[in-house]
Amino acid sequence: MPQPRNWQKSTFSDGGDGNTCIELAATSPTTLHLRESETPHTQLTTTHTPLTHLIRELKSARPHT
Repeated sequence: MPQPRNWQKSTFSDGGDGNTCIELAATSPTTLHLRESETPHTQLTTTHTPLTHLIRELKSARPHT
């Protein structure tokens, strides 16, 4: 499996030392990789559909202020 090279951080990531965020990279039009900055060698591989469902669930579960 090709290794991702262009990791992107969310604009909502902490601006501190760079180790408090989730990063995303693609190795094909359909394959996405996620990792936490603190443990960059541990990666989750998925596709757009499950990731979209996860993000929607997380957004709907957060408290509204």
